Amino acid sequence: MNPEAGLAWFRIALFITLSAGGLILLNPPGTAEFIISVATFIIGLAFVAVIAILVRHASR
Repeated sequence: MNPEAGLAWFRIALFITLSAGGLILLNPPGTAEFIISVATFIIGLAFVAVIAILVRHASR
């Protein structure tokens, strides 16, 4: 994997995760916005994990 591409995707994933995390704190629990924010946060964490695994695997 190209190092610049990996860094760009990691930054995008981190932005998604941090934005969703902030929205979780602002939205009241039990609303549709809260549920979407939690789902987006989980997807963002999975995205960060996949990118970290791919970068680590490519560096070997």
